[in-house]
Amino acid sequence: VQLQASGGGLVQAGGSLRLSCTASGRTFSSYVMGWFRQAPGKEREFVAAFRYNGGRTFYADSVKGRFTISRGIDKNTVYLQMNSLKPEDTAVYYCAAGFPIISSIRTRDGYRYWGQGTLVTVSS
Repeated sequence: VQLQASGGGLVQAGGSLRLSCTASGRTFSSYVMGWFRQAPGKEREFVAAFRYNGGRTFYADSVKGRFTISRGIDKNTVYLQMNSLKPEDTAVYYCAAGFPIISSIRTRDGYRYWGQGTLVTVSS
């Protein structure tokens, strides 16, 4: 499975961006696609996830109410709509895919496949 992330860029605080992640190669009808981010000098952290089996979504508390993860018409693409961006959202955003159990959806270990990352910079 290959994951291609795109959509990052520079935006002012309060603005919006939409990230895309497309899976290719061997794909599955039921798995989880998620977004993580890593700011300079910090650990990679969970942002959001979409569970294909049932369409359930998961969010980090820091982005809840501002970010929305959704599946595209092409079932192999997920989007991360980011609104009301803050300078602390600045990071490299990575998409990931795998088969984590519910208790592991917010952990890096729950995901087998990773994209290359896309940089989001929010200026104050």
